[in-house]
Amino acid sequence: MRKLPHKDVVIIGLGWTGSIMAHGLADAGLDVIAIERGPWRDTATDYPPSYAPDEYRYRIQHELFLRPAQTTFTFRNTMKQDALPIRSWGAFMPPNGVGGGGVHWNAEMWRFAPTDFVIKTHLTERYGEKFLPEDMTIQDWGVTYDEIEPYYDKFEYLCGTSGTAGNIKGQIMPGGNPFEGPRSRAYPTPAQKQPYNATLFAKAATDLGYKPFPQPSGNMSQAYTNPLGVEMGPCTFCGYCEWFGCGNYSKSSPQTTILPVLVRQQNFTARDNCEVTRILLDASGKRATGVVFVDTSGEEWEQPADMVLLCAYTIFNVQLLMLSGVGKIYDPVADEGTIGRNFTHQTVGTATGFFDPKKFIFNPFIASGAIGMCIDEFNSDNFDHGPLGFVGGGYMGQVQTNGRPIETTPVPPGTPTWGAKWKQAVKENYQSTVYSGSGVHGSFYSYRDVYLDLDPVYKDRLGRPLLRITMDLHDNELKMSAYLTDKYAEIIKAMGAQMVVKKPRTGPYDVAEYQTTHLCGGAIMGTDPKTSAVNRYLQSWDVPNLFVLGASSFPQNHGYNPTGTLAALAYWSLEAIKTQYLKNPGPLVHA
Repeated sequence: MRKLPHKDVVIIGLGWTGSIMAHGLADAGLDVIAIERGPWRDTATDYPPSYAPDEYRYRIQHELFLRPAQTTFTFRNTMKQDALPIRSWGAFMPPNGVGGGGVHWNAEMWRFAPTDFVIKTHLTERYGEKFLPEDMTIQDWGVTYDEIEPYYDKFEYLCGTSGTAGNIKGQIMPGGNPFEGPRSRAYPTPAQKQPYNATLFAKAATDLGYKPFPQPSGNMSQAYTNPLGVEMGPCTFCGYCEWFGCGNYSKSSPQTTILPVLVRQQNFTARDNCEVTRILLDASGKRATGVVFVDTSGEEWEQPADMVLLCAYTIFNVQLLMLSGVGKIYDPVADEGTIGRNFTHQTVGTATGFFDPKKFIFNPFIASGAIGMCIDEFNSDNFDHGPLGFVGGGYMGQVQTNGRPIETTPVPPGTPTWGAKWKQAVKENYQSTVYSGSGVHGSFYSYRDVYLDLDPVYKDRLGRPLLRITMDLHDNELKMSAYLTDKYAEIIKAMGAQMVVKKPRTGPYDVAEYQTTHLCGGAIMGTDPKTSAVNRYLQSWDVPNLFVLGASSFPQNHGYNPTGTLAALAYWSLEAIKTQYLKNPGPLVHA
């Protein structure tokens, strides 16, 4: 194994959190290196508009994602089953390469609700301890909305977020989300112009007594220059946003907001196509001394560093902690250990509306990744759960992300699955159908028997145990999905649909059916080292010079997309490192 020159900081993964931390620490004068498993990707060269809108290459063949041949996971629904390797990505899509999930995402820019950060306390006080399922393991985050609000703001302005504020410093604003937590100022750019279906949804929702608002979006509504001086252009509504890189510099990503500045910093370097295999610890096991990684030829390298930042995708953060011997792997039977605990995903439901093709033309191909009108009446604890027998919720909306020809072929029930009649049905319904892959975007709370550990049988190409996923949907989430999907379908019907086909989430959890890529938990934050892997600053309880960033820190997943929150927490952690840790290296919180 070859040893490289010492660095102040080594960062594992160069997606959103890695880019934020690298820029902030390099700007503070530290010598920083980032190690990324996938290739270097840049806007101009990797997805120019001349060929980037290739649905087969990017959506069907998964160009931007990890290949299962590189590494995979094993999956089972319950502890009684044997887990088997995942051979083709289905329920989620592990990102791969510089920019991480920030390259392919839709750019939905949500903030979690204030009560989400103290959810266990809030629900217990409102409904009583016995109202929660006995095996539910939700917990408070250890930080509050008010504490990280400035960092939400910082990320939104980095990205030039388009939106309409609903609550500025406690004052409810017209046209915005009246349920959102107080924000310090308005969005940096106005909301995107809305397509016909979203406008129709907003009218129907208003008529039913709801308060619709434009989805906050990292797709630019106008030209924007962010605080780092990086220029972005307005969205062209091409419909090739989710699953694709944006060649117009109009979707917020590390490539379009922060990397152009970071790569010019002399004290920053990056190694792509290199996979970190373990975090090195000293003899005490209480201090990280660097990392080991392998390059494309299989050669091992040691990168010594004073500080290690783990900024990979959720599930890889957890796996690397386990393989490196950091913390105790969770045992669901004994309910002990923290690494792998409180693993969660998302609970997504849909409703498809079929309209009279002679009266309605929706032009679904005119779309961006995060455009539409939404309601929040059924998110978080914005409604009374007492009579309903479940907790949790989600936002819902008419969000028109694409009308791409391979995957956008909605047809009414009873239509043949191939042949002339199928083709005729596609032709008749393409323009007049309201379809949303995530019309109801629901929470997924944590449970004792939903967790991650190391598979005792299967290994990867380097001889390391694969990560094993044990996950199933519980009655709480199934009830929530059914209730919210019914409410969503009522709005679609009120829009004028002739037929509404509902599809709430049903069990068992199907690893082959796409939900979202929003895997959360497994290395969660909290105030007690017995039930959390990292403290409120995302610093490892066990190894103080190791910080673990990303959605792996979420104690449960709430009814919003996680990116805004994981980025805000990265800025929150960065501030603590710069103002506290660097002055006095060691634990920032004492148990």
